[in-house]
Amino acid sequence: MNLIFFDDENRNNLQPFTLTRTVADIRVGILTIREKWENHLSLSNSFSLTQDYLSQKYPFFAAADNLFIAGSLLPNKTILEAITQLQDSEAITYNGEIVAARLNEEGAKNFPNITPKRTFKVENCEKIEAIWNIFQKNEQEIKADFKLLVRNRKSAPLSPTNLLIGNSENLFIEKGAKIEGSTLNCEAGPIYVGSNAEIMEGTLIRGAFALLEGAQTKLGCKIYGATTIGPHCKVGGELNNVVLFGYSNKAHDGFLGNSVIGEWCNLGADTNSSNLKNNYDFIKIFDFATRKVRVTNTQFCGLFMGDHSKCGINSMFNSGTVVGVACNLFGTNYMRNFIESFSYGGPQHGYEVNNLKKVLETAQLVYQRRGIELTTIDKQIIEHLFSLSHPTLVSEKK
Repeated sequence: MNLIFFDDENRNNLQPFTLTRTVADIRVGILTIREKWENHLSLSNSFSLTQDYLSQKYPFFAAADNLFIAGSLLPNKTILEAITQLQDSEAITYNGEIVAARLNEEGAKNFPNITPKRTFKVENCEKIEAIWNIFQKNEQEIKADFKLLVRNRKSAPLSPTNLLIGNSENLFIEKGAKIEGSTLNCEAGPIYVGSNAEIMEGTLIRGAFALLEGAQTKLGCKIYGATTIGPHCKVGGELNNVVLFGYSNKAHDGFLGNSVIGEWCNLGADTNSSNLKNNYDFIKIFDFATRKVRVTNTQFCGLFMGDHSKCGINSMFNSGTVVGVACNLFGTNYMRNFIESFSYGGPQHGYEVNNLKKVLETAQLVYQRRGIELTTIDKQIIEHLFSLSHPTLVSEKK
């Protein structure tokens, strides 16, 4: 069976993160949504039906037998049972929208313009429908992914220099991970430590928590669940219910709570983000897609930062701040609550448009430090997003 993820109606609600990736490549829990489904269905790879400008990085391929799954759909027992029973030209709907379908090659090429032979409704579905859902659902997803990944496997041993609180069955350490002189409390949720990850001395961790491959906590770091530190990230200071997708750093002191940070981001020393209003009211955020203020219906909501964005030392973010892609921010006092992609500056001297050439040069240097190539496709995605954010500047250059 050929697995294809499609960007459903929630794609716009999940910007700025879906500006640079498909919905299925959002990380929530230990794994991305794509990785969850591949593991559950025992498939080694999958394809995508997404925006044209992302299709080279996330290609589409139709085979004789195809299973389409909405990128925002999280696996659970109900939906897994329904999907595994699908036959050709059958679909599953949730709230009137198709969330899964099994199609032959012709049907796959016509998707989503299809008329299934049979349709089944499901009621018990879990989806990522807003950017704050990523941290809200992180605890349940860490627990679900933990069960999936450690089943019938044995953890590497924990060094005796550490203090473990709770059942050792809720701790799993992959080979190559280093943990010394730290406190790990897995009473409230499991703790997963990926291969070649490092938990430095003095780190205090309460589950649910995931530290993925090559990631690192700095000396004396304090982490509350439910927090996910993605591959090759470095974190320090205090974190509470945060998701870092990968290759991003918050390596110094400062507080970050109820927040989501994309890839290739850097938060300077003593960066702080509020996650609660003084009047305890529901937090409002600026919606990327509608360009309107949206109520989150939650009291706790921090910073959302798109890929390739960075902020200098002592940066301050108010609750519910949304930062776009490839921003370079600096200065004291609070940043704006919404910062457009490719912004340069801060509260003291104002914001202007970041230089595209400098953005690409910085991305090149950051990738090189990690031993990764910034491909032509990656550059084209950044260039396309710049043209969307600042079409006047692009037309003037032409």
